[in-house]
Amino acid sequence: MYRVIKALNHNAVLVLDGASQEYLIMGKGIGFGKKVSERIEPAPDSVVYSLQSVSERGKAKDLFKEIDPRYLEMADAVLNEAAKEFAHVDRGVLFPMADHIAFAVSRMRRGEVIANLLTQDIQVLFYKEFKAASLVRRLLMEEEGLEVPDDEIGYVALHVHAATAGEKVSSAMQIAAAVRECITMIEEDAGKRIAVQTLSYNRLMNHIRYMAARAVTGEELKLNMNQYISREFPGSYRIAETVCAHLGKHLGKTLSDTEIGYLAMHIERVYTEDE
Repeated sequence: MYRVIKALNHNAVLVLDGASQEYLIMGKGIGFGKKVSERIEPAPDSVVYSLQSVSERGKAKDLFKEIDPRYLEMADAVLNEAAKEFAHVDRGVLFPMADHIAFAVSRMRRGEVIANLLTQDIQVLFYKEFKAASLVRRLLMEEEGLEVPDDEIGYVALHVHAATAGEKVSSAMQIAAAVRECITMIEEDAGKRIAVQTLSYNRLMNHIRYMAARAVTGEELKLNMNQYISREFPGSYRIAETVCAHLGKHLGKTLSDTEIGYLAMHIERVYTEDE
């Protein structure tokens, strides 16, 4: 049971629990007609958000004071959309995501455009996250008549990834940047751009993404294919060595030697498919 502090709108209410901790309850009609000090119980489809959490953008309690409830509702809708695709969604991301949406709206109203050079990579690496984040585009068009570019959706997608993967937004951005650098190195070695629409490109990007994740966690691949791959595909193996060394330096980690052969195999597939 909670005690109402303030009804923000029909769908959001600020409350206290028995230990005097503040929470935000969001759900259809939860705030309608609610009065201060009234005791309420959340409906089964409502979501309770703690104001005690802390993120890269600051304390939830501080962010909450500055955010228009409309953007809290949008962020909640995005997290609900993400919950359809992912088994776990950290709801603590609500406040930094809503804060980002509010800031993006402010920029768009001023006619400011912030380029996200990693948007295309984010769309491939975090496809499901980008799909959930795209709900913001429809909501802002319907409610405020704003056209949201893909670059802004890409940033929101990183917040969704943070909610579903337990990573910080900055870490997700670092991974995306590292993958982009690795792809660029491979393209420069090949002397041509790699077709983004191909299945092999998608597999290559995701392989580098998980390779970076393994480097961070210290996980190692069990089967060493280096001897075979280096003999069969020496060109792909050579650039794979260079890319692995670069990625390790970027992450401040040492990649296992077994990673080279697997990466070379994906590089060879891309080169073959692109021919």
